[in-house]
Amino acid sequence: MTKASPLVFGRHTGHEQVVFCHDAGSGLRAIIALHSTALGPALGGTRFYPYESEDAALEDVLHLSHGMTYKNALAGLDHGGGKAVIIGDPELDKSETLLRAYGRFVQSLGGRYITACDVGTYVADMDVVARESRWVTGRSPAEGGAGDSSVLTAFGVFQGMRAVAERLWDGTSLAGRRVGIAGVGKVGSKLTGLLLDEGASVVVTDVSEHALDQLRTAHPQIDVVGDATELLGAGIDVYAPCALGGALDDDTMTLLTEGRVAAVCGGANNQLAHAGIEKSLDDAGILYAPDYVVNSGGVIQVADELHGFSFDRAKAKATKIFDTTREIFQLAADDGVPPAVAADRLAERRISAVSRLRDVYLGG
Repeated sequence: MTKASPLVFGRHTGHEQVVFCHDAGSGLRAIIALHSTALGPALGGTRFYPYESEDAALEDVLHLSHGMTYKNALAGLDHGGGKAVIIGDPELDKSETLLRAYGRFVQSLGGRYITACDVGTYVADMDVVARESRWVTGRSPAEGGAGDSSVLTAFGVFQGMRAVAERLWDGTSLAGRRVGIAGVGKVGSKLTGLLLDEGASVVVTDVSEHALDQLRTAHPQIDVVGDATELLGAGIDVYAPCALGGALDDDTMTLLTEGRVAAVCGGANNQLAHAGIEKSLDDAGILYAPDYVVNSGGVIQVADELHGFSFDRAKAKATKIFDTTREIFQLAADDGVPPAVAADRLAERRISAVSRLRDVYLGG
């Protein structure tokens, strides 16, 4: 195995370090990006995905790790932002050898990066990675871990929706509202259950027929449509993107407006396809709950594992996503800016305030 070779992008991207990992024997090709360690060791999941090229993988990991810095800051965690991607098809390329090779690269960073699950990786995978590295969370309860982090991710998105309801309607209940969920995998399926229990109606779409069949079996009262275009025209009050990033682009903006959708609040990372979409949403009167705020329940869950996992303690922290989302909506209104801008400002304030303490000398 070759050693991980660091590549510092510095001012070009604002990232502290980007590491390209390659192990010919296992077929591992991975990139680990550390955006910031100002608040502490970088924490973020490992995505296993068949990227078209290494450049596409690099663009994704840089974007995702930047988002983790802000997510961890607003979640109140003492962690900076990091992310990793493994290039390949998890259904075909994943193996014990590859995951263990990846674990050695994580270990080689000496605790600057702590990994967890993401798209294409699961609790069982983290157990394998942890055989080579101590800097792994999201492991199984049998291995002393927190288990499936999508439980609190979905719960956090639900808390964000309660804040949306309070801002737009009377009270925090989603009862009687219609929510459209795009992507019903680990997070979207759990969010569906929470909304139905609340008395909301739910319409969903997914590219996986298997995921849809499973959800129909569990919740036969849901409506299923063919794609996101149909979903946005299905008379929904809230749009919840819960698949991959970039869901909010110019075409989607048109559909949101035509469909008279009141708000966007979902579990997907990096929902804004490009700069300016947040202003378009605001100008159209569509309330946007910033993704990295409302989907932070999962990282709260895996971060708690580092201190000896307590589900009740982690859930109590994730419940505060409601308060943070509410605060962001109020800041946005007070400052006359979109909620995404208000969220960035709030995160940057905490990062600046806490990182400043490093300049304070502690005697002893």
